[in-house]
Amino acid sequence: MTTVLIVDDQVLIRAGLAALVRAAPGLEVAGEAATGEEAVELAARHRPDVVLMDIRLPGISGIAALERILAGAAEPRPKVVMLTVFDLDSYVFAALKAGASGFLLKDTPPERLLAAVELIAAGEMLFSPGVTRRLVETFAARADPDRRRTTGLEALTDRETDVLHLVGQGLSNEEVAGRLVVTVATVKTHLNRVMSKLGLASRAQAVVVAYESGLVTPGGRHRAG
Repeated sequence: MTTVLIVDDQVLIRAGLAALVRAAPGLEVAGEAATGEEAVELAARHRPDVVLMDIRLPGISGIAALERILAGAAEPRPKVVMLTVFDLDSYVFAALKAGASGFLLKDTPPERLLAAVELIAAGEMLFSPGVTRRLVETFAARADPDRRRTTGLEALTDRETDVLHLVGQGLSNEEVAGRLVVTVATVKTHLNRVMSKLGLASRAQAVVVAYESGLVTPGGRHRAG
């Protein structure tokens, strides 16, 4: 059973999400919070598998709550999906760096939202198409060809670097396995090692590193060296 903590200051949205999760087989509501402070408290108390959280909250922001939830969580840490009204939300990049596992627009159809929760719980990554475009633009603008020397990528093996490159392009574990002609379990092992070596909390943070280091460019090319 996958447990989900729902965080939104708007009662109707929070209640609607809770009802949707409760009606879905294999999912269970771990709790409901209206503020970032409540989210941190409930996450520590109930240890949910997934947190659906509004990126803009009263009191401490969704990003601050995200950081506190991940910092205080025991392994396995919850996967946090940020909910946003605008696909060009200025907080998207900051939330990714803080460890968000993905993003969904609040008008996402119910069936897609539920599929997203299952995907995130399985360790995959999710972005709405508009958010993905925003991220690529942001990463491209911030990427520095000289950053790779300072990101820790030199600690990775060649195969770990290959996995990070493909994950950075947005490929799923199954797609990475197909490209490298290995098993999905092998991909997961390499990705876990990458995240451990680089001190990353989420798959999305791996994407940030791939772009910021120049390992992945908007054209999808693998930088040499």
